Amino acid sequence: MNVSRFLKNVILAELFVPVLLLTIGIYHGLMQVIYRAGVIHQASVAKLDYYQGLTLHGVINAVVLTTFFAVAFGHATIAFYLKKEPNPRATTLSLILMVVGTLLAAAAMLSGKASVLYTFYPPLKAHPAFYIGTAMLIIGSWVAYWDWAVIYVRWKRENRDINTPLAVIGTLVNFTIWFVCTLAVAYEVLVLLVPWSLGWTAGVNVVLARTLFWFFGHALVYFWLLPSYIMFYTMLPKLAGGKLYSGMAGRIAFFMFLILSIPIGVHHQFGDPSIGRGIKLTQSILTFGVAIPSFITAFTIAASLEYAARLRGGKGLYRWIWKLPFFRKDVFLFGYLINGLILFIFGGLTGLVNASYSLNNVVHNTSFIPGHFHLTVAGPVFLAILGMSIFLVSQLTGKKIFLPTINTIIPYLWTVGVLIFSTGLMWGGLMGEPRRTNMGLTYLNPASEQYHSYWVISSMLGLAGGGIMFIAGFLYFIVFFGTFFRKQTAPSTIDFPVSESLHEEKRIPLFDTFRPWLLLMGIIILMAYLPAISDALNNTGRKAPPYQPSDPTPILPKNER
Repeated sequence: MNVSRFLKNVILAELFVPVLLLTIGIYHGLMQVIYRAGVIHQASVAKLDYYQGLTLHGVINAVVLTTFFAVAFGHATIAFYLKKEPNPRATTLSLILMVVGTLLAAAAMLSGKASVLYTFYPPLKAHPAFYIGTAMLIIGSWVAYWDWAVIYVRWKRENRDINTPLAVIGTLVNFTIWFVCTLAVAYEVLVLLVPWSLGWTAGVNVVLARTLFWFFGHALVYFWLLPSYIMFYTMLPKLAGGKLYSGMAGRIAFFMFLILSIPIGVHHQFGDPSIGRGIKLTQSILTFGVAIPSFITAFTIAASLEYAARLRGGKGLYRWIWKLPFFRKDVFLFGYLINGLILFIFGGLTGLVNASYSLNNVVHNTSFIPGHFHLTVAGPVFLAILGMSIFLVSQLTGKKIFLPTINTIIPYLWTVGVLIFSTGLMWGGLMGEPRRTNMGLTYLNPASEQYHSYWVISSMLGLAGGGIMFIAGFLYFIVFFGTFFRKQTAPSTIDFPVSESLHEEKRIPLFDTFRPWLLLMGIIILMAYLPAISDALNNTGRKAPPYQPSDPTPILPKNER
């Protein structure tokens, strides 16, 4: 479909801004593994502190990039499938809030006043600009979501007996999860953290703040993932040359994510003594439940890919796999998505370890945790963002892909890097290697009394994998910006590869409406979180003063020093 100049410029801006910042995020990702491998035995390089770099890496990669991309992809999806472009005023307001908020937060981080490990996680305290900026980024994404909801309602009134396109269901489910979960973190930021950061309150209820953060924090993972799932269901079978095995399976999976993505955040607080054991066990069970839609997706997409490969002449129990278009430049997006799926297999399996009420104690706060979540965030999430950003830039600008052969190699190179990197971190984590720690100062510094030689090999694996990921990221920037600045050769369009369904499936109203699922979502959230928040309010000591990440002593007011 042809797009207006306004929508084209908005989507391009929402891609260009975070990708430009991503250059900083990926640089600091490389610096993290260099510090942790003990190559550098100091606290900072080029006047950028280790924890400052860790915050920049986390916020840019996991919050700024993912939010901007989700909004840009949402604009494209709604416009393409519903044939209605978003409201210009709402879209402009959304973009302004997101950009200004990002700049505020970036200023706080770059000035060294917001080294808080990418989370809103007291007692680490950031400059108010960091909290206000991230809140503006979130609110800007809300504006886009509300506009899409209006478009959807109007479209549904005109098409009552027609199934809502699966991609639209996925987009609205994703942003409904995002809107609900960010309400908690908005309260944490605006009511608890901003007054504390401004000095209006002396301390903060750490348990309550962390409980509100994880109400948001784990649902955030599914906000990252669902754009990938939309591509898996609606594009990947078409790219493979086949059809989607079951569109109904996709609807079931998306609505299961809607009801189960949020009420599981307490499994990140298994080590928190203020939350009761019964609540932790309940949320652990719910966490295992959220794996079900992923299993549904794995079966459905595998069946779809096998069908496509056998159409191409694939034979045997497994040999059909080699008939898939892994390195075809005309369907390069297939390579990005299939590699994301491969990484997600390992990410999902290691995630079950974290979800276990007992096994979590073994890996809690070790490098196993970032090893796991890089298999998900740096796997299907990041690869889908990289591939789709190049796809959209090419289509919206009417320009051919720059260095198409390199473009097909990037996802495979990235996947090799992630597998090596995550193996090193998880191996080290099983041996007790800590996360978030500048080990070059202590544990991997031969001059330190805390030196541990048995973490050398695992951290070097992390360094090797991180180096490969950096090279893949560098090649991506060359392709992305090279495509962006090429000469236009075609009109601006959005033309997604749309997968047809293999089977004709009867429309079931339950899986084409949001009301019953929203009601069930609310009930489960209340059942899961009212007891947790009650514990956070009642089972806590005095409010905590602020801390710096590099110093174990609190920051006390001048009159108490």
